[in-house]
Amino acid sequence: MNGFLYGVILQWKLDLRSRTMLITCYAVPLLFFAVMGGIFVSITPESKETLIPSMTVFAVTMGTLIGLPPSLAEIYRSDIKNAYQANGVPLSLGLILTNISAFVHLLIMSSILYVIAPIAFDAKVPENPGIYFCSLTILICVSLSIASIIGLAVKDVANTSMFSILLFLPSIMLSGIMFPVDLLPKPFKLAGKLFPATWGYQLMTDHAFTGQLLWPLILIFLVAIMLCGALLKRIQAR
Repeated sequence: MNGFLYGVILQWKLDLRSRTMLITCYAVPLLFFAVMGGIFVSITPESKETLIPSMTVFAVTMGTLIGLPPSLAEIYRSDIKNAYQANGVPLSLGLILTNISAFVHLLIMSSILYVIAPIAFDAKVPENPGIYFCSLTILICVSLSIASIIGLAVKDVANTSMFSILLFLPSIMLSGIMFPVDLLPKPFKLAGKLFPATWGYQLMTDHAFTGQLLWPLILIFLVAIMLCGALLKRIQAR
């Protein structure tokens, strides 16, 4: 147990030294919040009602889809994997540690947005903080599971960012944080339901847990976990 906790702390420190993690989990979300938050509130004052969830969904999606895959690719496409195997360390440990570390970073970033949004833009604080942060936790976990698939599946490290962006852009554009989902054509509205960001945003703004919103996220998470397990076995067999 002590070794596991040490690994988590070490991974967290390594992430703090990683430019990719700092940029995707902190710098870009804060810059997006500073610029787009002001634009949203100026153009549509009603956006104050959902500013915190929308900015948080962007931060979580950016940190998971863009930030996590390169870290995983670095582990499983380099000598780190050989070091794991040579020392009898389960390959799954690298996946677990990076996910836990990324979860902590994203939770910190989300908490920062939760605190500064009402001060900076007079954003409305969610009515039930408990339900809000539970919804946030679910969204982070599901988004990390999807990002893990990219990090484990892409064979060429150089292509990791490309696949991440291909998922990131539709996740943001079709989630409803930029404009209401009802304005989208039906095909795009249906496509948006394939991404955790869409369901997570609805869950965070619904102020209540409903099966209609939870089940899609649970299903995506379970499928992603099974795919990650299969990908780890394939990596181990190489």
